[in-house]
Amino acid sequence: MHSWCIQDNWNAPEIVGGQGATFWDSEGHHYIDMSSLAECSNLGHQHPDVIAAIRQQAGQLCFITSEWGAEPRRALAEKILDVSGFEGGRVFFTLAGADANENAVKFARWASGKNNGYVLARQRSYHGASNATMNYSGDPRGIMYPELEHVVRVEPPYCYRCPFGFKSNTECRRDCVSDVRQAVENAGAKSIAAVLMESHAGTNGIVAPSDYWPSLHQICRENGIYLIADEVMAGFGRTGKWFGWQHAGNEFRPDMMTLAKGITGAHIPLGAVVVSAQVNAELQSQMLFTGLTYCGHPLSCAAGLAAVQAYENEKLIDRSEQLGRSLQASLKGLQAHHEIIGDVRGSGLFAVLELVKNRTTRESIVPWGSSSHALRGLVNQARERGVSFAVRSNLIVIAPPLVITENELAMALSVLDELLTELAPALQGLTS
Repeated sequence: MHSWCIQDNWNAPEIVGGQGATFWDSEGHHYIDMSSLAECSNLGHQHPDVIAAIRQQAGQLCFITSEWGAEPRRALAEKILDVSGFEGGRVFFTLAGADANENAVKFARWASGKNNGYVLARQRSYHGASNATMNYSGDPRGIMYPELEHVVRVEPPYCYRCPFGFKSNTECRRDCVSDVRQAVENAGAKSIAAVLMESHAGTNGIVAPSDYWPSLHQICRENGIYLIADEVMAGFGRTGKWFGWQHAGNEFRPDMMTLAKGITGAHIPLGAVVVSAQVNAELQSQMLFTGLTYCGHPLSCAAGLAAVQAYENEKLIDRSEQLGRSLQASLKGLQAHHEIIGDVRGSGLFAVLELVKNRTTRESIVPWGSSSHALRGLVNQARERGVSFAVRSNLIVIAPPLVITENELAMALSVLDELLTELAPALQGLTS
């Protein structure tokens, strides 16, 4: 069975190999990867240092439970604390992003003594596909999941389609921040254990204004609520910083952050919760009633350590920032050429194109959460031309591996330019 699709409709090529920002199928077709597949292959495909680390660890020790120590587990935890600046903190390893977010909420509840405390989260957000994390998520797909969690929901900082009706930055009063304050006041700070927010764009496609995270941090500090940054998609250089929250500055470091995807560059599954010294002090003497058999798997941690070292050694965080400026300029150029592109937003090698039927009215192609048959057609035609794009509803998500060459990036954007010209009438519903 294949996830996130109707099984009867699944029909995709069989991928047999990859290198750098390119992968290929069993029939020899090559594809430039413009989404890092699921926004996770930050190091590209088959990074040699990560592959070597996996091989070396497999020859030494494949598995040991958390009852025992493991050198790659310790070394990776130390490295993550170093690059994140969580001095005195600790790292709890998980299998993926969803259980990282679940465990972060557990830790917030246990550390605060609010065992049934609410989670404050946003509309139009995504934190995972387990029952609990889909409850945290403000995602239309959550309708398929039972309501099991106590969640306080707030409006998103969606500047392009402001839920409060503002039309410009000069007009905006940051009611998205006021909405958080009001929600805390209504629920009562003593009943809220954690604020769980994506630090940057995720599959939601929203990039908050620069002062949103500092305001969120201040609200949490004033009310004694733990702030959790979901860095599953934004972490490890994707936005031009090690982690998305760092765009606000180190003084706005969250109490916890959750990691996955880029932590190993997707070579092996791994997730993590990074907790501050303060949270660690509250949990240090408690029994942690959590964890799965393969949490902190030595093979995964060895891959993670090699991945983090590769980001450092190859200066890929800086490269994401620099190449990202060029990417943003190119996408703004596409916007000037194509009326169908309503908005371009993002930073680093993470950009979102929002397509519209009408740029003046900002009418959506399809309602959020629905699928556009025409946009799916763009993806299929791009594949035929050797480029792999990711889309959702009205969005094209541009998130190539940090190792993509400038030539590969230019080739992929040229294909996108061609397809938007050819398919704009169909995408806007002007032709069948």
